[in-house]
Amino acid sequence: MTTMAVVLQSYLERIKKFVKEVRSELKKVTWPTKKELGAHSVVVFVTVVFVAILIWMLDGGFNVVMRFFFY
Repeated sequence: MTTMAVVLQSYLERIKKFVKEVRSELKKVTWPTKKELGAHSVVVFVTVVFVAILIWMLDGGFNVVMRFFFY
């Protein structure tokens, strides 16, 4: 075999091993139920909206302060 063929064969063996190990690890995962997924999605959505409103209010407050001092 040429050096290139050996390198390619080694590379393919490593890919096969990686895929096999990934499949093995994914079998160990505890996947959420539809109910849990829905509940977690609602929590994430509410948190994102809350943080967005908080940042919007802080931005408005800083804008008022900057206008007071610099205009």
